[in-house]
Amino acid sequence: MQKLLLSLTWVWMMVAIGAPWTVHGTPVEVTSAGKAFVELLAKENFAGAVGQFDDTMQTALPETKLRDTWQTLQAQAGPFQQQLGVRAIQLAGYDVVLVTCQFSQMTLDTKVVFDAQGRVAGLFFVPSQPAAAASEPPPYAHTNAFQEREFIVGHGEWRLPGTLTLPTTGGPWPAVVLVHGSGPNDRNETIGANKPFRDLAWGLATKGIAVLRYEKRTKEYADKFKAVGVGQLTVQEEIIEDALSAVTQLRTTKGLDPKRVFILGHSLGGTVAPRIGQADPNLAGLIILAGATRPLEDLMVEQTRYLLSLSGKPSGEAQVKLDQLRAEVAKVKRLTDADVASPALLLQAPAAYWLDLREHDTLTIAKGLKQPLLILQGGRDYQVTEVDFNRWQAALGAQPNVTFKLYPKLNHLFVTGEGKSTPDEYEKPGHVAEAVVTDLAEWVQSR
Repeated sequence: MQKLLLSLTWVWMMVAIGAPWTVHGTPVEVTSAGKAFVELLAKENFAGAVGQFDDTMQTALPETKLRDTWQTLQAQAGPFQQQLGVRAIQLAGYDVVLVTCQFSQMTLDTKVVFDAQGRVAGLFFVPSQPAAAASEPPPYAHTNAFQEREFIVGHGEWRLPGTLTLPTTGGPWPAVVLVHGSGPNDRNETIGANKPFRDLAWGLATKGIAVLRYEKRTKEYADKFKAVGVGQLTVQEEIIEDALSAVTQLRTTKGLDPKRVFILGHSLGGTVAPRIGQADPNLAGLIILAGATRPLEDLMVEQTRYLLSLSGKPSGEAQVKLDQLRAEVAKVKRLTDADVASPALLLQAPAAYWLDLREHDTLTIAKGLKQPLLILQGGRDYQVTEVDFNRWQAALGAQPNVTFKLYPKLNHLFVTGEGKSTPDEYEKPGHVAEAVVTDLAEWVQSR
């Protein structure tokens, strides 16, 4: 059955590199909300369902249209029978709940998208896919070649649970610290049905390299941030402090080579990786996967235009959202140092966040580093594109300690695909390409 799309493209505009700061509900809260919303549909309480929509969804799918849509769906799939299960993921800066629903003729996943305020910002009905598919190890990972143990990153109030993956033979091993992209990521950097950090950890450990991955501070302490407000949050608190703590701890961990500890940053983590290298000149090297070189707010507009282009001519509502985004970006551009203490949020982040990113130019910092750099880019990536990769090359190409690699068929998660990349790709289980893991391992082992 072809997917029935009920939300606007805006729901999927900011994925991974976008939406630097969002506070989501707990998994229990989110899944309960998704189940309750589907229950409203099952009871044909369409007024109650529409009452949970955001403004855009209320315009696009008023009560009468939602009723017609539900009736059309049951004409195709048969009468609704029961909910079979529920799971939640985070994607595009939103909480996405997939409620598996049994209709008389088929099983579908009702995908309910919640924004940061708990409003329904998107609604889809898609063929049900097994949630366990993404749990399969990638073919290049040999689970008997490594072992994993719990590892706490940091000290004091921001202690973060993590996983240290260690090869079972040899040693002392080089070690890689995985640094997340934007948003409240878990230790696997789970995006849709994909777990790229888990793939990297298992693949590299199979090749004799230890890997540390951990829960991001804005995920582990989401309730705490929600209670006290965003305040003066910058990438220093969001990413850099914890990465530096992880590196320091690995240098004193038994079995690891303290002189061969590396940072691997993905997306926003790659963007700020040079700052981590600047703060710790003893790092053995920096690996940048899809790191942006242009202002984050500009990438948000670029991503939005790209996604609108996928559906042809944008609707009036989508164009309004694009105009609203441009207006918010203009406010970010107008920020001055006098705004640093402002509590107001722009593009879901405080003024201090944007001013900090503006102050620390990624390429300028990278030019001054002594450590070797490995910069990788997927050719099908629409979030951080070849434009950024070319800027890395233009700035650092003459430096002998910098290596570049472009993979034409890989997306933002370094998963193989064909044609134009879309957000729907992230919901299909896949693995980081084996070529990426091989190139990473060879580069690390050669340092």
